[in-house]
Parts: sequence; C-alpha cells; structure tokens
Amino acid sequence: SSVKSASIIRASTMYRQSTNYGLWASVAINVALVGAICFAVSGTRSVASPLAVRSRVSGPVATHFAAPRNMMKHSGLRRPARESIRPSALSYSVDDIRGMLGDEVANQILEKNTPTGPERDVVLYGFGRIGRLLARILTTTPTNLKLKGIVVRKPKKPDLEKRLELIKRDSVHGPFKGTISMDESDNSLIINGQKVRLIYAQQPEDVDYTEYGIKDAVVIDNTGVWRDEEGLTRHLSSGGAAQVILTAPGKGVKNIVAGVNSGVIEGSDKILSAASCTTNAVVPTLAVLHKKFGIVSGHIETVHSFTNDQNLIDNYHKADRRGRAGPLNMVISETGAGKAVAVALPELAGKLTASAIRVPTPDVSIAVMILDLEKSTTAEEINAALKSEATGDLDDNLGYSDSKEAVSLDFIGSTHAGEVDALATKCTGNKCIVYVWYDNENGYSNQVVRVVEQWAKAQDDAGIKF
Repeated sequence: SSVKSASIIRASTMYRQSTNYGLWASVAINVALVGAICFAVSGTRSVASPLAVRSRVSGPVATHFAAPRNMMKHSGLRRPARESIRPSALSYSVDDIRGMLGDEVANQILEKNTPTGPERDVVLYGFGRIGRLLARILTTTPTNLKLKGIVVRKPKKPDLEKRLELIKRDSVHGPFKGTISMDESDNSLIINGQKVRLIYAQQPEDVDYTEYGIKDAVVIDNTGVWRDEEGLTRHLSSGGAAQVILTAPGKGVKNIVAGVNSGVIEGSDKILSAASCTTNAVVPTLAVLHKKFGIVSGHIETVHSFTNDQNLIDNYHKADRRGRAGPLNMVISETGAGKAVAVALPELAGKLTASAIRVPTPDVSIAVMILDLEKSTTAEEINAALKSEATGDLDDNLGYSDSKEAVSLDFIGSTHAGEVDALATKCTGNKCIVYVWYDNENGYSNQVVRVVEQWAKAQDDAGIKF
C-alpha cells in the first residue's frame, strides 16, 4: 500500500511538472510572438498591401506585410528589398495584429504606412458583393483613397443596421476583423474609425455629394446598370463627382487590366472600366505567354462560380439556362472574355474564343486556356516564364501555385487577378493547356483598387490637382 501511494505521489508530481513546462512554453511562445509583432510595427514602412490570401485574411481584406508594387509606384514610396524585411513582418496581417494587440496598434500601422500625398474621396455606387469587398479593402489597407459614401436605393424602412451587418459578416470571406459601428443621426457607418455616409438615390443625377462633404470624388459604379460612355457620364452630372470607373466590361471606354495595360490611362480620362473578373484573370497569363512564345489561336473555357444573376431555384430568367437553380446545377453559359482580351491585348484580337460553365460553388473560378503557340515548348518552360513574372513585375496581379493538393477553396481571399496552377500545365509541341484559378470576387476587387490608384497617379503626374 505504501509503495502504491509513493508511486501515485511521484506520478502526480511528474504530471504537475510537465504541465508547468507546457504552461511556461506557451507563455514563452506568446511573449516571442508579441515581441516579433511589436518589432515589425516599429520597423520598416513596408507594411500592407490590399488583401492577402485566405490564410492571412479573414473577412476584410487584411493587409499582409509588403506593400504592393503598384501602390509603391503610385505613391512615390520606395519598395524595400524583400530580403531586408524581417520574416516576422511578412507573417502577419494588419488584421491579425488587430485581433492580437487591438485596434490602436493596427490603426497606427495603417496610418504610418499610408502613402504621403493628397487624399482622394471615393464613393461606391451600389453595394453588392463587389461593393462590400471594396468597402473592406478601402478601409483596411494603407491608401490615399478614402471611402466617404455609399449609394443605394432608398428602402421602405431604415436599413443602416442591415448594411452594417452585411459588411460585418460574410458567408464566403468570413467576419470583418476591423471595427464597425453606425451613427443613425447622419445615417453613416464608422469603419475602422472612418465615417462613411449611406446615401439614398434612384439614379446618379439625384445625388449632390457636396451636401455630404464629399468633393472631387472617384465614383466606383458596381451596379452594372450603365455600361457605355453615355450612361456612365450621368455620374459626372452629380455635384462632387470628378470621375467614374465601372466594375464590369465597358463599351466605348478604356477597359483596364491593372498591371498589363495600365499605361494607356491618362490623367485627363473621366471614365474607365476595370473590365471583368475573368478578363482580369486570364490577361496577365496570356500577356506573358504571348510575349515569350507567341499565341496563334486558342480557346478559353471558364468554370465559374454561380452569381447573384442566377436563380436560387428554378424560375424565369431572360437569359437561356440562367433561370435554372444555380446552387444545384452546372450551367452552360456565355462569356465575353475572348473578345474582351483584345481590349487589353490588341495583338490577340480575333485569335481567341471563349465559353463558360457556371457551377454550384459560391466563389473562386478557374480558366482553362487551350492555346496554339508559335514556338514549340515544354510545360516546364511555360511554368518557368509564368513564375518569373509572378515573382517579378506582375507579383501583385499574377499568382503561382505548385501545390499538389490545391483546390478551389484555397484561393478564397486571393488578392491576385489569377493564380497559375503549375502542376496542371500540359504541353505537346506548340500546343499547351494552362489552368488559372481566380477569386472572382476578392481578386477582382483588388484589381479595381489598383486601377484607381494608378489613375490617381496618372492625374498627379499630369499636374491635375483636386
């Protein structure tokens, strides 16, 4: 009995010791983590880019450390060499820090890393999937673009709280990690300390933004109601509106794919289009392949997540097949991506066809490009060319994945226009097949912000002041 008691006492003592070791190890790890973050906060100015991939983002578009190439170019800041950035500063997003150390530290990071120069007011005209992601990006990343207003149709009863909740919670992109509240006295949302007025209007001409303290604003039309120059010009009749950009393919206006044909933007432009999510996804890859190997002809097949334009369950729809239940069916559809590519890459005009299949997933799509090249090559050479650009001049726009286990959900929250799936590349002689994943919501929204940043830079370079 005494031997058994002694054994129990020894076992209990050993358990307490091991528990204490585990506790102290946990404390040490957390102390090291906080220290690393604080070091990163007090260190380089290179914090923050629009949205990182899902593993670093959760909801808003958290910014991960390493300012995007285009933001550096447009703000006049120097991009530090990547090797000069501490690993600790590359591992955590601003919103990760917000969750661990609080709003004050996170907001200090945003303020410290906002580019110097004049601020530009931004208004979101429409507040659907793209509009809400743009709101998250513009209030979470260091940028001189300041969201000041959101325009929606007037509801039958107050909807401020509903609008708040739709930013705060998202079934696909997760909860908003920043702070958000509302001020019913002036019908506004306060997002990460930034006041954003909710404005009601049935059409662009109904709004005078100056009444809300908004001036010389960039209006981002994400409704898709007006898609040509005549319709979009209606926004410019609103007091306080200086220019407008459409988040859909535009007719008779410049369609810009950030990182590829941004050079055609002029400071005098009043209307631009950011093209479509699919056009943004495929153009960077096509640009690289055409420059390196030459594209003779090809077909683009997009496997696209269902969208709000489709019916939840079978019902009437003016378009063929779109009336069938989106969450239940694969639906053969149409896409203008083949023709739209030529807007950004005129040298490919008439060389590409395109079609689409809508599938029952809520976000992330994939483009399959079947191409005939001028030169015979190999899958290895194609991947090497794409990887070089993805880690070079197109690092903001083109991603590169060589994971054997990558699937669509892994690309939710991606900030890139498209992400090459290198292991899926096939090539025989001059015929190749390239697969590009894209978050058709978040990746595209980041491209829109990049275009506006580049537009603001073009105006500043032209001496146009607001």
